[in-house]
Amino acid sequence: MIWLAVLALAALGFLAAVWLFGLARSGWTLFGAALLFGLTGYAQQGSPGQPAAPGAGPEQVAETGELMVQARREFYDPDTMPSRYVVSSDAFARRGQYEDAANFLRNAVAENPRDDEAWVALGNVLVEHAEGQLSAAALFAYARAEELAEDNPAPGYFVGLAMLRQGEFAQGRRMWADILAEARADAPWRPVVANRLERLDLLLSGGGIPPATR
Repeated sequence: MIWLAVLALAALGFLAAVWLFGLARSGWTLFGAALLFGLTGYAQQGSPGQPAAPGAGPEQVAETGELMVQARREFYDPDTMPSRYVVSSDAFARRGQYEDAANFLRNAVAENPRDDEAWVALGNVLVEHAEGQLSAAALFAYARAEELAEDNPAPGYFVGLAMLRQGEFAQGRRMWADILAEARADAPWRPVVANRLERLDLLLSGGGIPPATR
């Protein structure tokens, strides 16, 4: 039974990368190989009866960091570069070095406390550093970003994403649906949220997530 749960989580991770993040087909092989590498190592050295589990491989961690950076930038003007601290932080986040990334972002918000994208980025790397869990510090960062840019749904979107990753599918979906319902018809990020919500609904209705957790 434990192995079934492990395989289900691996499949769900792959589906989430493809359907929720829009992972390009060219990246499927690398992401799948990272998952397979992790499962193979667990089969050889893991202990299913123990509560601890081995960490993700470096390829998978790097893929996650890249996807998170790309997803955040979809909510901001592509012609406007983030601050130098955010750019530096993104370089570390892409390599899965979330603690280093967070340190750069703390400098960013110290220098400019009204930099809403820096606050969103800080929330994201804190969630990644906590292995997908919403910490009090991450929630504070998202709350500050929302205060500074009420018309930008990025903070609520990433809180919803973290809820989905924690298995709180109903709550996460509700947050995304509320964002879409309140969005202006001409909001440039509206198609992004609509597409992700549609993919999430397909995943939920297609049996990718156990009914007890929907």
